[in-house]
Amino acid sequence: IIPNLTRRHRETQSDFIRRQIQGYMVKEPCPKCAGARLKEIYLGVTIGGKSIHELTQMPLQEAENWLMSLEEKLSSKEWQVAETVLREVHYRLRFLLDVGLGYLNLARNSADLSGGESQRIRLASQIGSGLSGVLYVLDEPSIGLHQRDQARLIKTLQHLRNLGNTVVVVEHDKDTMLQSDFLVDFGLGAGDLGGEVVSFGTPEDVMKDKNSLTGLYLSGKKRVGDAIDEADEDLEPSIERTDLKGKKLVLEGASGRNLKNIDLEIPFGKMVCITGVSGSGKSSLIMDTLLPAVKEHFGLKTDERPLPFKEIKGVSHLDKVVAIDQTPIGRTPRSNPATYTKVFDDIRQLFAQTPQAKMRGYNQGRFSFNVKGGRCETCAGQGEIQIEMQFMPDVYVKCEVCQGKRYNREALEIRYKDKTISDVLDMSVSEALKFFEAFPKIRRQLKVLEEVGLGYIKLGQPAPTLSGGEAQRVKLASELSKNSRGNSLYILDEPTTGLHFADLEKLIKVIRKLVKKGNTVLVIEHNLDVIQSADWVVDLGPEGGEKGGEVIFVGTVGDLKKCKGSYTGEALAENL
Repeated sequence: IIPNLTRRHRETQSDFIRRQIQGYMVKEPCPKCAGARLKEIYLGVTIGGKSIHELTQMPLQEAENWLMSLEEKLSSKEWQVAETVLREVHYRLRFLLDVGLGYLNLARNSADLSGGESQRIRLASQIGSGLSGVLYVLDEPSIGLHQRDQARLIKTLQHLRNLGNTVVVVEHDKDTMLQSDFLVDFGLGAGDLGGEVVSFGTPEDVMKDKNSLTGLYLSGKKRVGDAIDEADEDLEPSIERTDLKGKKLVLEGASGRNLKNIDLEIPFGKMVCITGVSGSGKSSLIMDTLLPAVKEHFGLKTDERPLPFKEIKGVSHLDKVVAIDQTPIGRTPRSNPATYTKVFDDIRQLFAQTPQAKMRGYNQGRFSFNVKGGRCETCAGQGEIQIEMQFMPDVYVKCEVCQGKRYNREALEIRYKDKTISDVLDMSVSEALKFFEAFPKIRRQLKVLEEVGLGYIKLGQPAPTLSGGEAQRVKLASELSKNSRGNSLYILDEPTTGLHFADLEKLIKVIRKLVKKGNTVLVIEHNLDVIQSADWVVDLGPEGGEKGGEVIFVGTVGDLKKCKGSYTGEALAENL
């Protein structure tokens, strides 16, 4: 069995099959090299008493300090040989530190890096090259950055500009926009309602432009906090959860990675924010310790075992745990928002109930593009043909038979209000909301998608074309549309990624709606507006990497602003 599974894991082209087989596998350090990757003879070569493996295991800040101390440890002849190389290494390390990556080590697997971390590493390599006359295009480089590290990133971008380069940044971060030389604001809305330049000029010019929604937020004439107050007024009265009053979810003795044997208490029925500088241990504590520990309690499958901890208490008060991250909702065009949220099941049922469909004997399955019957068999209902490229990622081209409509001629002859099933998939969420206004169940599911700021996406938009933030909000909408008793723990990892101020308002309203129903929402976040709206905050730090991993504050936002030694508290006090 084992050789067969090993062979299938190696040879399969299917991500699904590979993930299924990986469920029976576990990674362990190589017994020969103990994870060092090199032969013993090469590990025996040392500089200043350190092997290359020991050096690459150091956090970047520690590695730089050690390299700076080498001049005292090397002989004059050795220093003469090493000086030029060390200067170049120091130069590149300095830029990695300047963009807030001091908590990483040199041996960190690139697959384990977040999108923001990968982008900042590439940025540091470009700065190290010293080139000028280059056009750099960056897509939200501030993702995952704390306000303290954000200031460093802005200085790095300005340094690139000062070298004689042009830097174009797609960004929602307020500080980045205010520090730019020239600002271009798109709108008026999203999707079909967007695509126009609403305002452009210096940040001051945009702030004076009454037509610019971005300008209104930048100038302070409009605030996300105003929407928070409105949201509380508009929501139904909260469920009185006397059974959970004073009760908490408690994790004791978390000590994985850089965590310093810390305890975590999460009050039930609240919106709780986990904050801290980049690399302070937020993901290690929540996503890699608390989440898998709670999942194990419910008997749910986890990709990895939880990091070390002593005990977890209070899980019995929960009915379920839901982690809403930014992983794709699917990896092929076959998956889309309509299928993921299950609203497509009701839409297919509606088409099956039309007089023409009944006359032909078509059932709900006839309008599925995943099974034989109504789908186009040339593309197997994908609307696109996958072309394998030998040395590049596979590409998709429109199916010549169905022209991307996914269905065969017979299925497309069935219409509801003069629209085919393919036409419905091509509608935006907002368009579909008006189209299905008379059907409460369909309308309710679509309304939730619009409430999380996704009114512009197409119902049949292929999953691979959705951003991480969009995929996360589709998952959030799917959960919100389900009937819940209010005993759930929702964990969101940086849900504000890719969100404009206006979309941020919608997200906060949705989170508060979940809390009002008696659920507990745990949010890992750097965004100050989201932190400001939290009922309870746990701040980790004081720094990143080995200097982090401690709980430096627990309490309300008001008290956090007064906390000395908290970078998050300082940022809240200054900006809000």
